[in-house]
Amino acid sequence: MEIKFSSPAFEEGGLIPEKHTCDGMDASPALSWDSGPEGTKTFALICDDPDAPMGTWVHWILFNIPAGVGELPESIPPERELESGAKQGMNDFHKIGYGGPCPPGGTHRYFFKIYALDTEVDLEAGATKSDLLEAMEGHILAEGQLMGKYSR
Repeated sequence: MEIKFSSPAFEEGGLIPEKHTCDGMDASPALSWDSGPEGTKTFALICDDPDAPMGTWVHWILFNIPAGVGELPESIPPERELESGAKQGMNDFHKIGYGGPCPPGGTHRYFFKIYALDTEVDLEAGATKSDLLEAMEGHILAEGQLMGKYSR
C-alpha cells in the first residue's frame, strides 16, 4: 500500500526552498501524509540524498511518530524526543534532527520517505538510518515518498 505524502513547501520533483537548506534557515519543511492501513502503530521518516559524492547522505531520521499523527509542522526542533513521543535519529552531519540540503555543487535529489509500521521501534533517540532500517524489517505496512531537488 502507498501512503500519499506531501509538503506545502515544494511539489514532487520540485525545488526545495532555500529556507529548508544550509543556505537558509536549515528549517525542516512541513510534511503531511495519509493515515496508514489498519494495524499501523507508528510512522517513521527518513530523508536522504542518493546523489552525494560519498554515497547516500542521511539528512533526517524520525521514528515512533504516533499513528494518529498525520503531519509535521515546519521547523521541528533538534531535540532527541518530541512532545508526541517521536524520537529523532542521528543524521550524517553527526547531529540530532533535520539537516537540510547542502550539496557541494550541482543539483541533488532529496527523498523524504514515510513508513507505516505495525510496531513501536525499540531504539533510543540518536539511532542511525541503518539501525532504523534493521528495526523496521518485517514491520512495514505501507510507505510513501516525496522527492525534492536543490542546487548550489
